[in-house]
Amino acid sequence: MAKSIAQEFTKGLWAEIPPFRLVLGLCPTLAVTKTVQDGIGMGIATTFVLLCSNILVSALKKVIPSKVRIAGYIIIIATFVTVIEMMMKAYTYELFQSLGIFIPLIVVNCIVLGRAEAFASKNGVVASAADGLGIGLGFTMSLGALGAVREILGTGALKGDVFGFVYNIPGIFGDAFQPFGFMVEAPGAFMGLGLMLCMLNLIGKK
Repeated sequence: MAKSIAQEFTKGLWAEIPPFRLVLGLCPTLAVTKTVQDGIGMGIATTFVLLCSNILVSALKKVIPSKVRIAGYIIIIATFVTVIEMMMKAYTYELFQSLGIFIPLIVVNCIVLGRAEAFASKNGVVASAADGLGIGLGFTMSLGALGAVREILGTGALKGDVFGFVYNIPGIFGDAFQPFGFMVEAPGAFMGLGLMLCMLNLIGKK
């Protein structure tokens, strides 16, 4: 049992890591990874919604009628999205403003609804919690890593405030470095995602 729970958690960190393995959640992945701050902030918010919605969907799976289960899942997800939105407004307003419309859009994030339908509705509460947490942390790592690549290459520095953790690393490549400005624009999102997919596929083959 313990081994199974551990497997459900760890699969989201590599074997089913979104967006590189499941290829889900590409919209926020491309849109909010100009900086590490935005990427990790979006990932943590999504992780909270994933964890809480998975737990509640699993707990209520025998109560929600099958004919209206998708509508029921969306109501549950929307409730937790509202909670995290209000928390971010209260405690990390600058990050909330930076992420903008993409926080409410977690409601329609295919990762969240997909885990509710494909896993939480068919498994126990503990396993569903492990699944939601693992997938959420994998998503957070993906967005943070892509944000780091884009921010470092696009500005030559790392600077931000993620839920109270403040960091400022200027001049990573030295004063002579000329930033690749396109990396913090829309084309840079596709370029960075493509390069990281290539690297992960090469690592996977080895």
